[in-house]
Amino acid sequence: MGKKFDLDAMSTDEMWQLHVEIGRLLSVRLTSEKRELEKRLARLRREKELPQPQTAEPLNATRERRSYPRVLPKYQNPEEPSETWSGRGKQPRWLTAALKRGHTIEDFVISSLGLDNRKSRQRPAKET
Repeated sequence: MGKKFDLDAMSTDEMWQLHVEIGRLLSVRLTSEKRELEKRLARLRREKELPQPQTAEPLNATRERRSYPRVLPKYQNPEEPSETWSGRGKQPRWLTAALKRGHTIEDFVISSLGLDNRKSRQRPAKET
């Protein structure tokens, strides 16, 4: 590697001089390595910027959204009948407030959906 140093035999001034020399050498080497890494990075960036073969669909093109069927409202605010909710997404404020006041979500079901008839469609329990 280089010189071998007997640190126990060195004076404080000699050790400090060695410390300064090591700091200088490290600075030179680290600067050199940094330059090499920056060159490699610049080369990689240039390669990335080269025109790539065009694909069938450009990367930044937005896709057309899939159409979803319209969802009918399932819940209605009895105090303001125009306020309805389908049961999807975030609960509306009027429903959240009513639930905090102690109501249940079933209190707001729109009966014309036939949801109240679910019990009549269930099979009768077998008698044993």
